[in-house]
Amino acid sequence: MAKEKGTKETAKKKQTGDDPPRGDFSSQKKSRKLCGTNYPLSIAFIVVNEFCERFSYYGMKALLTLYFLNFLHWDENLSTTIYHAFSGLCYFTPVLGALIADTWLGKFKTIIYLSIVYVIGHVIKSVGAIPTVGDQVVHVGLSMLGLALIALGTGGIKPCVAAFGGDQFEEEHAYERNKFFSVFYLAINAGSLISTFVTPVLKGDVKCFGGDCYALAFGVPAALMVIALVVFISGSGMYKKTPPRGNVLLEVCQCIEFAIRNRLKNFYKPIPKREHWLDWASEKYSKQLINEIKMVTRVLFLFIPLPMFWALFDQQGSRWTLQASRMNADFGGLVFQPDQMQVLNPLLILIFIPVFDFGLYPLIKMCRINFTPIRKMATGMILAGLAFAAAAIVDIKANETILPPPGPKESLIQVLNLANDSIQVTIPGQDLFQQPIAAFQDPAEYSKLTLDGAQQNFRFDLQFQGSVSTFNHTVQEKSVYSLIVCKSEGILSSHLIADLAIKPAKGLSAVRFINALDQDVNITIGKDQIISVDKNYGVANYTKLKRGKYNVQCNTEAEEFSLDLGLLDFGASYTIVITNTSANPVEARKMEDILANSIHIAWQLPQYLLISAGEVMFSITGLAFSYSQAPISMKSVLQAGWLLTVAFGNVIVLIVAQAALLEQWAEFVLFACLLFAVCIIFSIMGYFYVTVDPEELTKEEAEKKEMPSNGNEIRLAPRKTKL
Repeated sequence: MAKEKGTKETAKKKQTGDDPPRGDFSSQKKSRKLCGTNYPLSIAFIVVNEFCERFSYYGMKALLTLYFLNFLHWDENLSTTIYHAFSGLCYFTPVLGALIADTWLGKFKTIIYLSIVYVIGHVIKSVGAIPTVGDQVVHVGLSMLGLALIALGTGGIKPCVAAFGGDQFEEEHAYERNKFFSVFYLAINAGSLISTFVTPVLKGDVKCFGGDCYALAFGVPAALMVIALVVFISGSGMYKKTPPRGNVLLEVCQCIEFAIRNRLKNFYKPIPKREHWLDWASEKYSKQLINEIKMVTRVLFLFIPLPMFWALFDQQGSRWTLQASRMNADFGGLVFQPDQMQVLNPLLILIFIPVFDFGLYPLIKMCRINFTPIRKMATGMILAGLAFAAAAIVDIKANETILPPPGPKESLIQVLNLANDSIQVTIPGQDLFQQPIAAFQDPAEYSKLTLDGAQQNFRFDLQFQGSVSTFNHTVQEKSVYSLIVCKSEGILSSHLIADLAIKPAKGLSAVRFINALDQDVNITIGKDQIISVDKNYGVANYTKLKRGKYNVQCNTEAEEFSLDLGLLDFGASYTIVITNTSANPVEARKMEDILANSIHIAWQLPQYLLISAGEVMFSITGLAFSYSQAPISMKSVLQAGWLLTVAFGNVIVLIVAQAALLEQWAEFVLFACLLFAVCIIFSIMGYFYVTVDPEELTKEEAEKKEMPSNGNEIRLAPRKTKL
């Protein structure tokens, strides 16, 4: 009867929200199982909630950069800065969410309340994307407020959802709990994969308010977040809810502070040494608390090298996308955009998780290899380093089509001969253009001019049909030029015009027109893009177009005609000369100034395969490991510590990218070498790490408390516990 009464009192305390006794929660009712397995039915609601939340987050995030550029009209630098600031904030706020969950509300209530904040942020963000709501200042204000609330919501619930899912399993079902984290990761990547496809389509294909419908594209993720909240609340009656222990973080900090202060105070006194520096807090704090803090600090210490993995992993959305923009993305009529290659990662994750869980890991176990979590994570780091080594090789090949940037006191120049006969170009003091240049000849490459200073005036001697004409042009250093040689009304003339120095971004092509006719020309590309080019060798500005075959309509005062431009390929820069000949009244002569991307984007597949396999081994294992090594009262805090490694990884990228100032392939090699070095350090640290079971330590303390004293003090012999 006494035992039954105690059980009822314990249950009553849990219902009233009082602090539970330290120990297991076997008094709670057994949860309903999923389809006759050992998986609690409640995890189905948690997994669906995570899928909807990740759909919401990644769907919104996929549009942010274009939203900043095209809707808020920010430049690329500001857009990139705000984008990364938001991403970093989303991984710093988990500390706040974990603190709230473990010390105040508990995981269940924290997820609900911060999900409501999450939804409000999405709604504000969607309203801010409506053009008719206020002016530019209002749009920016609403957007920033919405993003701040979204960062608080997604970051706050991030450490709670995974830990809350792990709480649903009984102690004897540790194997199923580890598999849950794989299913949990599947839900994350499924939501990311689908939303990355859907939201850009909603933005681009659906038109509202006279343009791209950002309001709808942001509204759909908001609706998915509402669904996530409803699904999570629906499973409320099935959840195993662990009440908060109290102000754990404050207690931990006070214990650590007391241990340090006590050690320094007795530093020179003849007192026996203690096994661990935290044992100096034993005069004031319980042994269980000290042991729990030892566990947490040791795991956090083990986390120190981990941000380097995320520094490499998160470059898929930046450096690897920029690399893809310099590659050929034509798959036999199906054209990929550079940023769509990011879809490979979640897609490969969905494939790799069952392959690893049901194929690779059991096979390794059959070979009697002890593939511990530490070894899995180290292997994941090695695979990520190999991925960047592969990316460096691909980058070297992709750079073969870029224009080498001119250095100080250097410029690049090519000659476009638009006259009706060959010309010989001579620049005194320069050893260039040894061969005559035929009429309308497409130059094979640019030639390098050497200057005396930041700018220089050069003399160009043009030999044409037996006579020599001299022209003077001023050239600036670090610039790219085309010298246009033409004959108008029997007189030879030349013009020096500035060319595009770098490849067009995002795999676009650039085209400009030179009008050799004696009438102004209006060129219509698509439905409403009109380019006006002056007569007698007027030059239009560059126009960026998507890769494809183009047939444009042209209008002059006297006639209308069409021009077939042919294929404007990925990353190429073209000069189109509109001229007339005796054989054809009007024709377009196309010259390729910057070569098109020749390396196919499929060569990025090996690096995506390697880094996705590395993510499965590193991230899923680390997520389960950080949960398994955390005391019951500090699981969300340790999950937040795991997520903080992602935030610090982004900081590393910014530091290396700004400080190194290397070529891209060299930067990839640097990151790979840094990760290999960090992997060695992590492996050494992991070798000396002894895995512990927090539940076993909790049982030991509970058994000691339950031992009868019979009114006498029982002195227990001290026993060392490996931590």
